[in-house]
Amino acid sequence: MNFKVDQAESNIRLDKYLSLKCPTKSRTFLAKLIDDGEVKVNGKTSKASFKLSTNDEVEINIPIDKPLEVSAEDIPLDIVYEDQDILIINKPQGLVVHPAPGHYEHTLVNAILNHCSDLSGINGVIRPGIVHRIDKDTSGLICIAKNDEAHHFLSEQLKDHTMNREYYALVKGVIKENHGKIDMPIGRSRADRKKMAVNKENGKDAITFFDVVERYKDHTLIKCKLVTGRTHQIRVHMAYINHPVEGDPLYNKRNAHLLADNGQLLVAYKLNLIHPRTKKEVSFEIPLPQYFLDIISKLS
Repeated sequence: MNFKVDQAESNIRLDKYLSLKCPTKSRTFLAKLIDDGEVKVNGKTSKASFKLSTNDEVEINIPIDKPLEVSAEDIPLDIVYEDQDILIINKPQGLVVHPAPGHYEHTLVNAILNHCSDLSGINGVIRPGIVHRIDKDTSGLICIAKNDEAHHFLSEQLKDHTMNREYYALVKGVIKENHGKIDMPIGRSRADRKKMAVNKENGKDAITFFDVVERYKDHTLIKCKLVTGRTHQIRVHMAYINHPVEGDPLYNKRNAHLLADNGQLLVAYKLNLIHPRTKKEVSFEIPLPQYFLDIISKLS
């Protein structure tokens, strides 16, 4: 697509201009186009922050969607809710959300493709419909977009923090405070590139609120609410304040696991969002899974 900037559009940022010209595309999608060099101003690639001038010529190249190369698999799904726009799934512990290069099988996406073939293609070939994700060994609620319009709408909620996600976590040690707020930036760990860490220099803003639900001899059951959604956010933040999530193999390696080696005791139990079609708030909540309840019973 080609556009010519008129006087009323001059002096605005390139990324904002694209949002005006492509209202059906998400900011994330358009930002990726700019980063990939698919947007040119007067024949040259530009940054998202570039200020446009009258008569500038803007060229936008939107690549044709590639056919999906991930196969459907008959993997059971715990469907909490479904309509023509969204699919809410209670993901079990141990199931990877989406395929990755070299690992295209036995994921939530493979299972979803078996359930319904029409999904949003915004996140590309191997992440169809995925609006947000939770870690492999974290169980709980995840929202899937069944069309591009729903995906755009839900992605904007993630950006402006109006999609509410809450978690139960069992952490090591006894937390004395009844409530807490952890406001520390998170970025890639310098020591281990496979890990995230509190990074005050290069990290992105990350805020986690928590409330104590129950205290045990050497553990605390808490509820966590995410303001931001950084990779491994709760796991990194709780480890930073010396209360790592029980069973976490990455951020609590010295932990004497109560749950053998099955992964962290972290459950995404509540999800609130504005429905993309009705524009009304909807809320979904699940009880703690049995494996989590068994551990709580032992501690009690």
